[in-house]
Amino acid sequence: MTALRPADEMLLDGVPCGLVETDAKGVFLRVNKPFCAWLGYDKADLVGKKRLQDLLTMGARIFHQTHWAPLLEMQGSISELKLDVRHRNGSTLPMVLNAVRHGHGPDHTQEVALFVARDRDKYEQELLLSRKKLEAHIAEVERLQAETKDRALFAEQMIGIVSHDLRNPLSAVHTGIQVLFKHAPTDNQARVLSRMAQSVDRANRLVSDLLDFTVARVGKGIAINPQPVDLHEVVAQSVAELALSFPDRTLRHETEGRGACRADPDRVAQLVGNLVANAVTYGDPHREVTIKTSVSPERVEVSVHNWGPAIPSELISALFQPMVRGSPASTGRSVGLGLFIIMGIAKAHGGQVAVESSNAEGTTFVATLPMSGESTLSPAG
Repeated sequence: MTALRPADEMLLDGVPCGLVETDAKGVFLRVNKPFCAWLGYDKADLVGKKRLQDLLTMGARIFHQTHWAPLLEMQGSISELKLDVRHRNGSTLPMVLNAVRHGHGPDHTQEVALFVARDRDKYEQELLLSRKKLEAHIAEVERLQAETKDRALFAEQMIGIVSHDLRNPLSAVHTGIQVLFKHAPTDNQARVLSRMAQSVDRANRLVSDLLDFTVARVGKGIAINPQPVDLHEVVAQSVAELALSFPDRTLRHETEGRGACRADPDRVAQLVGNLVANAVTYGDPHREVTIKTSVSPERVEVSVHNWGPAIPSELISALFQPMVRGSPASTGRSVGLGLFIIMGIAKAHGGQVAVESSNAEGTTFVATLPMSGESTLSPAG
């Protein structure tokens, strides 16, 4: 080991990092003052008496043996290794080091520059903690999403099961009403039976809507059975039946063009029924509801118009989503599935539903279907 001149030693002691030189076994040959000061030693305590690896923690010693020494032998240098070094009082100090090997064989030496890395270590610990918190947060969000999805699926399946099972008692009530009508009821009894029949019809429509909603959300969408029909006749029959359900309202049916097209007549009747029920619920009760059917070579249109307050603009974009009603002040006569199912029926035919609403012109829902009758679903079996 070559002795340093006093000026050179003063220069090494004045640099803002730890500088050491060791022999092949790691025994200190030289150390500067910053290194000694950081670890609580004097130069005399280290030079010729201790090895660099003696100052490392157990984990750092293992790393020295398995990585540091082999890399230094192969590469001749290593850089930016972060290790924990033990202070004389037993505490640890995070340090980053660069090392260079000089010579080969048992007489080689190593020069090491070390820097205290408290701030870097603190930053890394905070970063690691933040990452763990983020991972925990993501895991919790995913758990809640999965739980919410499971609950929603269960609720939709339950709606479908309950709705299906409601059909039998409703059918029994309807049959009973028809039997009572055949026994020449009095006028008061006939009025009561009529109201009961209307209530059963509304319940049946609600059950059908709930079943369609469940199929659309849990299954593959609303199934249709398109066939050649006269659109005007299908809708006229539906309007006539609806007039019995809404005896206090005026329903007017207008036609345009020849009625021949290809569509599912039951689904078209359901679409008209839901649109008319929606118009009756939210429209001006003193003015008529107009149902218009139009057939042209390019498309088929079914529209329903009612007078009354416009639909709030903030509701338009979500109007065809389930559980959304046309007015925040609605009376709760439905569960908000009608327009969702209307859109499902139109899409099953390959079409769409649009709405225009203003205080001056009223509200018009228009279901537009392609004239070809092509659907996005296979015909129902």
